[in-house]
Order: sequence, then C-alpha cells, then structure tokens
Amino acid sequence: MGGYDGTKYGLRRALLDMRAQLPPDEVRATGAVLARRALALPELARARTVAAYVSVGREPSTRTLLDQLRAAGTRVLLPVLMPDNDLDWAPYEGADGLVRAGRGLLEPAGPRLGPQGVTEADAVLLPGLAVDRRGLRLGRGGGSYDRVLERLEKARVQPARVVLLYDTEVLPEVPVEEHDRPVDAAVTPGGVHRFAT
Repeated sequence: MGGYDGTKYGLRRALLDMRAQLPPDEVRATGAVLARRALALPELARARTVAAYVSVGREPSTRTLLDQLRAAGTRVLLPVLMPDNDLDWAPYEGADGLVRAGRGLLEPAGPRLGPQGVTEADAVLLPGLAVDRRGLRLGRGGGSYDRVLERLEKARVQPARVVLLYDTEVLPEVPVEEHDRPVDAAVTPGGVHRFAT
C-alpha cells in the first residue's frame, strides 16, 4: 500500500488515497451490492432498530441500504455529530428529511434521542477505513465511533456491530490502541467476514 509507514495516520492516508481514485459509478454500484449483502445478514433481517450512517464522498454507499431498511419497516437511527465529536441520534425519515451539516455530513432534521439512543439498536452499522482478522476497525481518527462502542459496552447491550468496507480494506492487521473495540462482522462487495469477538 503506497505511502503506508506502519502508523494509524499513515494507513489512514493510504486508504483514503485509494478511495479517492474510485470512480463515482463504482461507489454507487458497490452500494447496491453492499445493501443486498447486509440485508441478508440474519442480524439485520431480524433487527427492529438499526443504527446506521449516511455515507459521504467515496465511502461505500449506504443510501440504498438505508432506504431498503426503512421500506422493510425497520426503525433506522442516524448520527448527529456534536461539537465534541460525540454522536447524538435521530430517526431516519427518508432522504428528504436529511440536512447538510458540518464536515460535509448529512444528518436527520428530526428530534434527537441523545447519545444513549444508540443503545436501543439491535444492530449498529459503523463506517471505517479498514478492519483486520481480529475484527479491529480502523476509523478516520475522530473517535466518534470509539465512543459509540464504549457506550454500548457500558450499557451492557450487545447489538451486532458491522462495518461496511471495500474488499481491499479487510487487512491482516491494523495498528490498534488500548481503547479500540472489535466489531462482529465486515460486509464488503465480495462477501461477509465474521470475527470471533
């Protein structure tokens, strides 16, 4: 991986550079395949509430998945970024109910549930840049989803934790720190990767 120096920062940079080269058509096509694979997961099929996110830029697209979950009657919660990088949550009421927010994000305009709202979810879909064979996820470095995983742990709830990635982002190992928590599975266009967490 070009430019990778063994650090979290270096790996993030290399992965973001790879994503930047993806054509928009490929990103959209990946979203349709990811939606199909994710919806086939038993954890999502039986979930009454799913905490998810609206993809931005060259992230694997979640738009199709969000709409299909909602159409199936699943309650979908989306994050609202707070000034301290923690996440509040609000119900997804469809693409028309999303508003532009800081950092190029799209967030639901409706009433907020508070940071504890995520603990109501039966499954949590997390963004990431990579995951390794231990299920350890590399995020963008803001710590928002580290807080989410910690909050779930402290609440003693165990929703399925699933990261959505491209095939090339399932790696043998990613650099980790003490606060990093594993996920249960990664969904990529090529398949589902499960981890013994």
